[in-house]
Order: sequence, then C-alpha cells, then structure tokens
Amino acid sequence: MKLPFVLLVAIPLAAQEPLSLKDAVRLALKQHPSVEAARSGVNAAAVRIAEARAGYLPKLNYAESYLRSDNPVVVFSSLLTQHQFTAANFALGPLNRPDFLNNFQSQVTLDQVVYDGGQTKLAVKSAELGRSLSVEDERRNRMNVIANVVRAYHGAVLAAASVNVADEAVRSAEADVNRAEAVRTAGMSTDADVLSIRVHLAAVREQQIRRKADLEVSVAALNEALGRPLAEPHDLSTPLAAASLDDRTLEQYEKEAGVSRPELRETRLAASLAETQGSTARAALLPQVVVHAGFEADRQTFATRGGGSWLASASLRWNLFNGGADKARISEAAYGLQRARAIETQAGTQVRLEVRRAYADFGAASRRIDVAQAAVAMAEESLRITKNRFEAGLANVTDLLRTESALLETRNRRLAAVYDQRLAAVNLSLAAGTLTENSPVLN
Repeated sequence: MKLPFVLLVAIPLAAQEPLSLKDAVRLALKQHPSVEAARSGVNAAAVRIAEARAGYLPKLNYAESYLRSDNPVVVFSSLLTQHQFTAANFALGPLNRPDFLNNFQSQVTLDQVVYDGGQTKLAVKSAELGRSLSVEDERRNRMNVIANVVRAYHGAVLAAASVNVADEAVRSAEADVNRAEAVRTAGMSTDADVLSIRVHLAAVREQQIRRKADLEVSVAALNEALGRPLAEPHDLSTPLAAASLDDRTLEQYEKEAGVSRPELRETRLAASLAETQGSTARAALLPQVVVHAGFEADRQTFATRGGGSWLASASLRWNLFNGGADKARISEAAYGLQRARAIETQAGTQVRLEVRRAYADFGAASRRIDVAQAAVAMAEESLRITKNRFEAGLANVTDLLRTESALLETRNRRLAAVYDQRLAAVNLSLAAGTLTENSPVLN
C-alpha cells in the first residue's frame, strides 16, 4: 500500500527542502540538546580517567610566605634557617628580647606515593567503568532520539494523510448534497433526506477541522524531536508505507537484545563498578608508603641575606582502627554489588518482555493492514453501488450515509494500522538494541 505524497507547508514552497525520515534522524542526532548533553557526559567521564591516573604521578608544590616577628623562638629559628646566626645572638638580652625579624620563605615540595594498596589502580578502573557507562548512556540516548524522531515524523505524515482523507470525505459529502438535491427535484426524495446529508457534511467538516489542528500539533512535535523551533515547516518526503522485517525469529531478537541493549550493558557495568568499589574499600585496610622531598630558602630580604636547605623522608601510614568505618564501607559495597546483580537480572527479564511486546505488535499491525486494505476496497465498492442505487431511487439516505461513514472509518483504520506497524518495527529494533541512523526500519 502506498499513501499519497505529503507536503507540510507553512511558508512558500520555494523555501522548503525535502526532508526524508533518515535526514530527519541525522538532523536530530546532530543538534538535539539531549544528544549534546550525553556527549558531554562521555567527555567528562574520560577526563575523570585522567584525574584518577594522576594518582600515579608525584605531587609538586611551590609556596611563598612572609613573616615578621619578635618572638624569641621564631627569631632564633629563622636566623638559623637564614644561615645568619652568630655568636652574638647567644647574648641573653637579644636572646630573650630580640628585635623584629623579617623572613621571606620559599618552599618547593615533592610527594610521591610508592604504595597505596592498589587504591589508585582501582580508582582508574572505576573511572574507566564510569566512562563505559557514559558511552552506553549516550548510545541509549541516541536510540531514544531516533525512535522519537520516527514516531514524530510518521505522526506528522499520518496527520497530513488524515487531513487528506477528511478533505476527500468533505468533497464526497458535498457531492452527495448535490446528488440528493437532484433526486429531490426529480421527486424521488424529500427535504428530510437533503437535510440529513447536510448534517453529515457538517460532521465531516468538523472532522476536517480537528485533523488540521492535529496536523499543526504533529509538526510542532516533530520539531521538538528534531531540536528545531516548534513552528518551523517541513516538506516530508518519506511516505507512510508498511514496513518489512527480515526473517529473524523472536528467540533471535531476544538473544540480540541480551548482547546489544545499552540498558543491559549498563547493568553489567554497574555490577563491575560495585565490585570495584568493594575492592577499594578493602584496599583502605592496607598500608601506604609515601616519600617526601623538599627545598626551602629563608631570607631576611626578598633576595638577599638568606640561605637554603633541603630534606628527604619516607613515611608509612597504616590504618589500624578508625572506629569501624572501613568495615562498614566494605559491607556497604557488598550490598551494593548484591543490588546491582539483582537489577541486572530484573533488567534482562524486562528487556525480553519489551522484545516480545514489540514483536507481537508488529505481527498484529501487519495483519491489521491486510484486513483494513481489504475493508477499504469493499467500502469503496459498496459506496459506489449505494450512490448509483440512491440516484435511481432504490436506496434511501440512511444507506448512503452509512456507507459514507464506513468508508471514512476504514480509511482511517488503514492509516492507523500502517502507523502502528511502522512504530512497532522501530520499537522492535529499539528493544533489540540495534536501532541506528542506518537501520533498515528507517527505509
């Protein structure tokens, strides 16, 4: 079945470029805010890996300070570090009541962790798992953007096609009014028959108004899915036609979903992250070894009358007891891992259910298309026969209105079946985790 080519025009046609479904998907993936947000999340996660790896490198710091004091201890020690101490400074008077002394101090320190129980390595692993989670989140976001564009695009085409059906129904009703008036003039019908058809004409005009309003909303929804201004018009070039799938079975779709669905990958990564967090909590019980080196220059003026010194040290720090906080963190991480694995199991069942629902919806919609297509053909033929009989005075106005309404209803059911089938095909690809901008369901 092929539906009429649809134009959604709100400004002169010369300003419009045809927009296919695939073009719409690429446009959304390029500029939709949610895609940019997810991409930024991946970049931030990559930076966190570099931040974690910094734990392997030494920490180098520089400090500059100024001090002025007449405190005996400060003056005594400052003279020593400035290499300005003399025998005269041992005199009891200056020793107890020294004059003010300036000290300009410059320090360069270097600290290097030699061993931290593997905490830095685990921090890097956690950051890498976080980046993998962000990548899967971005992929899931892209798939949802694609699905939203497909729904909105086909929704806009469906709305335009419904307007076409309503327009045709109005034209048919107007022709019926003319036909009824001619039959009344020939004395084969009454004014009541003409009035009944005019009431029917008013009803289909009301539907026409509603369909045009739905079309405006559908175009706005499409623009939202594309990340464009809501009032921007489009010339949609992909018709609403039935989709076709390959010969994969339901079991094959479920198996593919188990490998490809971003949500399942995220739950597995979350379990790995929880396991890593448990290892990090246990690593806090191990000792840490740090080496320290420093150079210090102390001067009475900013550049002169001073001296320099250096030091090197190694230290070991072992957390023997901290009130049970480490033990609590280990238990917390164990429960977190248990929770992550339970969520992973639940997500697997949920994904399989989504695949089954989409697979069933596609099959049902495909069968509905066949039934609706046959119904449209029969309704068209029934209306043709009824119109001929009405003109000949062999059918009454009730028969004519019933067949008119039946044709309008079957045409709308056919459009709805095609729309539902296209969405079911996209939902199946989405449930299987294989929806991309190049997926066959977008053809």
